[in-house]
Amino acid sequence: MVAIRPIALLLASALLSLSSSGRAGPPAAQLEDNLTHSRDTSLFAQSAAEAFNRDFPSGDISFFLLDASTGRVVASRWDHPDIPIPMGSLFKPFTALAYGEQHEFQYPVHTCRGAATGCWLPRGHGRMNLTSAIAQSCNSYFRMLTADLSSSDVAPAAVRFGLDPPPETAAGAQLAGLGNGWRTSPLRMARAYLALAHGRDQPAVSQILDGMAESARYGTAAAVHRALPSHDALAKTGTAACTHVHRGPGDGFAVVLTPADHPQLLLLVRVHGVPGSHAAQTAARMLHRIED
Repeated sequence: MVAIRPIALLLASALLSLSSSGRAGPPAAQLEDNLTHSRDTSLFAQSAAEAFNRDFPSGDISFFLLDASTGRVVASRWDHPDIPIPMGSLFKPFTALAYGEQHEFQYPVHTCRGAATGCWLPRGHGRMNLTSAIAQSCNSYFRMLTADLSSSDVAPAAVRFGLDPPPETAAGAQLAGLGNGWRTSPLRMARAYLALAHGRDQPAVSQILDGMAESARYGTAAAVHRALPSHDALAKTGTAACTHVHRGPGDGFAVVLTPADHPQLLLLVRVHGVPGSHAAQTAARMLHRIED
């Protein structure tokens, strides 16, 4: 009787809807399926939260785990999640879309020469297109891409994906997340990546998602594939100035969506005092833990 009662209440609600609107509500079988899904999701959320807090208790680790189909937060540990913070190269996909809107979605090929062209990799990445630049988070490529962009060029794409826009004074590489100027809240960033994953049919998005898939396999987030070899994933890393009370050399960020073709989960992780590639290692271990 305990299991039947909520179903009966939902059926009553559906019948009331039918009488008032003339349209039939969901059938009883669908309502029961919805309730089962809700119970399963709640159990998973509780299990994931317990696993993360038990196995990854460090205060240096902040995270959001989202249901990718609904955007609902499944588990989280992040102090002041609504305060905008710098998130480094996590901005790059949205900068790329803004550039595309200004250039008929035609993206150049660029040769990264490492330190000589302002990249984080001293020896350079060599020839880069948009997809490989996303996979390797190539600063040189994005310095080239943003050289002639202004804040007003990038703001519409940012706002469309739910991000805080870059400041009006931002220019050049700041528009690719380099430096501290462009900030957004962690939850906004997580949901922007959900919107990106759901927009595969939009111009240039498939190239960006291909780059995120390559990142998870052998790019800056290659730890994801090592931890989840049987699962394809989408991933992007970033490194930004530390915003903790006890300052570190920087904070690493990683966003991972799995599975790649139809994401069910999104995990956004920040790790204090490490680069983004190390944050990807933590994210990979966390996802491996809840898939055991």
